[in-house]
Formats: sequence, structure tokens, C-alpha cells
Amino acid sequence: MKVPIYSMKGKASKSSATLPDAFEEPVRLDLIRRAVRAARANRRQAYGASRGAGFRHSVSWPGKGRGMARTPRKNGGGGRGAQAPNTVGGRRAHPPKVDKEWDLKINSKERKKAFRSALAATSQESYVSARGHEIPEKATLPYVVEDKIETIASDHEGESITKRAMALLDSLGLGEDVDRSYDGKGIRAGKGKRRGRKYRTPKSVLVVLSENNGSEKAFRNLSGVDVTTAKNLNTELLAPGGDPGRLVVFSKSAVSALGERL
Repeated sequence: MKVPIYSMKGKASKSSATLPDAFEEPVRLDLIRRAVRAARANRRQAYGASRGAGFRHSVSWPGKGRGMARTPRKNGGGGRGAQAPNTVGGRRAHPPKVDKEWDLKINSKERKKAFRSALAATSQESYVSARGHEIPEKATLPYVVEDKIETIASDHEGESITKRAMALLDSLGLGEDVDRSYDGKGIRAGKGKRRGRKYRTPKSVLVVLSENNGSEKAFRNLSGVDVTTAKNLNTELLAPGGDPGRLVVFSKSAVSALGERL
């Protein structure tokens, strides 16, 4: 499968890049979702209540035969109940425990198949559009850009590197997708809004480079844009939330590095 190589000005050159065979594999939605679910589960951090929670009171029970409930009560607390799980002010009966195993296992062959399947979905317009990405008409997916994108942060000559990155995406016709992500930013529902993740931002373009050389700094302030290397590319980046069809921009060297990895 061949795709044109775009210049930094967004023009397709006469040369083309040959994509690895993985881009022509069938899309297995079930494997992609299993792989993403396992990746997210294996990243979870253990949490739970302190082992002494609910037991930090001096309590006593006067004994039966007094016509009152057998609830433990705080000493000097005016009859206030404590410690028992069925009591106002008591402990939780079954609190979350740090011993719980959150890990999920997936066969290595299934994980690799899911990765190749997620790659294939990035080349199909139907999956990319279904994710909500704004793509120009007659787009050739995925986008492959000349290797000057690898040095976009170092060859800036005093110009804002973020403006250079945005100008590149605009020339490729992908600026509208970044705007879609910016406009879609909103306050998260639930308790997460008070736990350091108040806002949620829709995913936009994924930029894949051959190596980390500082170019990710040019894209990091663009809404919804992620930057990674061909070595660190994974199923979760290609299919956020388990939904395949991420809008991806590869550098020419990244395509070669990806071919060697596969």
C-alpha cells in the first residue's frame, strides 16, 4: 500500500511511501477493545482504606438485658454509636482494599494482532470519520510528511514552534480537527472534576516521529494532539477508548521504523 509524501507546505510530492502490510489487515474491533481495556487496567494504581479506619475510637457495650441495642458506643460520647458497620458514624462494612488485583491479561499474539488491526483502521476513512475527526475530501490516509517535521522545533529561526506546527496541520487540512477538539473541551462529569482532571478534551491528531528529538514541544500546546515515536506507538494511542480510526500523521522515517518493528 503506497501513500504520497507531503511537504511541510502541505503539497503532495511525486514520491510515495510504502506502508507495512499491517495496514491492510482486517479490523478486529473485539481485540482492539480488549487490548485497550487491559492497558488501562494494568495502569491502575492500588487504592483502599487504611486498615485502622473506623477503629480509632474507644468504645464499649454495656451488655445485654438493658433494653437497648448491642451497638458499640463511644466512651464519653453521649451514647453515640461507633465502629459497627450498621451504625451512623460507624465504619464501612467492606471498604476497598489495596490487595485487590486490577490487572487484566491478554495473550501476546492477540495484543500484537490488536495493534496491527488498530493500524489498519487509521488508513480507512470510514473508521476515521466514525471517530468524529474532521478530514478533507479525497484525503489519503494516513498522512506521511517529509522528515523536516522531525526538526520542526530546532529549525524555527526565532519563529514560534507552536505556530509552525499549527501551520503544518492547516496546510494538510487538519486544522479543523484541532479546532473541533478545542471547541469540544468541557467540564468532566462526576467526582473526577475535583481530583485534578476537571476538563476532558476530545482526541485530535496523533503525530508519529522516528525518535524523540524535541519536536513534541511544537505540538504539545495544540488541543487534543498527541506525539509519540514509532517505537512507543501502541493500540491505546491508535484507538483511544477502544474506538479505532485515529487521525495519524507519520514522518517518512517513522514509517520505515514502524516497518522494522513489525
